[in-house]
Amino acid sequence: QVQLVESGGGLVQAGGSLRLSCAASGGTFSRYSVGWFRQAPGMEREFVAAISWVSSSTVYANSVKNRTTVSRDNAKNTMYLQMNSLKPEDTAVYTCAATRLAAVGTTPDRYGYWGQGTQVTVSS
Repeated sequence: QVQLVESGGGLVQAGGSLRLSCAASGGTFSRYSVGWFRQAPGMEREFVAAISWVSSSTVYANSVKNRTTVSRDNAKNTMYLQMNSLKPEDTAVYTCAATRLAAVGTTPDRYGYWGQGTQVTVSS
């Protein structure tokens, strides 16, 4: 079993940037595909980005594409979500997830391991 811990959330002004981190322990991180989801108050959980165990394979939600980069550092057992040009609608709890499946998934059912989330608040 792998444990996931997010960090890097906080309060940022619109137009600013954040880099979220997801640190993994208890498993062989390089053998997991990993992704990010977010949920705003009163809204449904939505997919943000993911990267497969083949690290060159990535998927992004249209709402964050071109201003977001997901990456991983297997040596550090860490996944990153770099978000630029942040908007108030990006405000949400961001949660990382992992799966042993090689193919990148965009739905929660594809992921068996979850972190507890980190709050991102974008002010106008």
